[in-house]
Amino acid sequence: MTAQDEARLRFTIDLARRAGELGMVFFRELDKLTIESKGHQDLVSNGDKEVELFVRAELAKHYPDDGIVGEEHAAVVGTSGYTWVIDPIDGTANFVRGIPAWAVVIACMKDGKCEVGVVHEPATGETFFARRGGGAFVNDRPIKVSASQSVSDGSVGVGFNGRTNAGNVLPIIASIIADGGVFFRNASGAIMLAYVAAGRLIGYTEEHMNAWDCVAAMLIIEEAGGIVEPYNRGDVIANGTVAIAGGPGVFGRIRELSTESFDTFG
Repeated sequence: MTAQDEARLRFTIDLARRAGELGMVFFRELDKLTIESKGHQDLVSNGDKEVELFVRAELAKHYPDDGIVGEEHAAVVGTSGYTWVIDPIDGTANFVRGIPAWAVVIACMKDGKCEVGVVHEPATGETFFARRGGGAFVNDRPIKVSASQSVSDGSVGVGFNGRTNAGNVLPIIASIIADGGVFFRNASGAIMLAYVAAGRLIGYTEEHMNAWDCVAAMLIIEEAGGIVEPYNRGDVIANGTVAIAGGPGVFGRIRELSTESFDTFG
């Protein structure tokens, strides 16, 4: 790990935590939020927008030549080859309803690969992070994916969104249960993926995720010894990807069940 790599990682961790503090200011005053709907169960608040503006301003200040892509504001084209991919509040549906399962997500990508990934959960004070080749951590403690060898030996996170056929989530849930497993959903894909990295969930599956929701946590899973399905829609920043991940003992089965349920794959 070079000094430059370490500096970029530590900057990202600090920025995610400071953004989380700002998010908590809005979270503590939910009655003052302005909430809009972007689609089926897809919400945005002024809290999301303000946190993203804060993150963008800090990135522009410290890394002015880098590109920035975020969920709530227009993309910034950079010249350095690095692009920051940010979700100011992943789990907005939770956030605006007073449920503390939401996270600040920041990834730094280069040449189509995530190099630094941070998922910060303000309500718990946990920061999951990784740098490519540097291992995975939560609050500086090393983490590893689950050693489970069967879907029946733990819970599988299942994501759902309004961009794909809603009916496709039912077969995957039924299959997990038929295998003796349990499905888990908390409405924050980034947190669920981070929990896979920490071994709390044995795996995760979702037919489509936007880059700002998943690339950071996917890197953390890989660095924690897990397996992640490669991006399957070309430019992940522009098009998103299928999201399938798990420990080595269960990834294959979760992938098999997913391919049986999803319309678009590979």
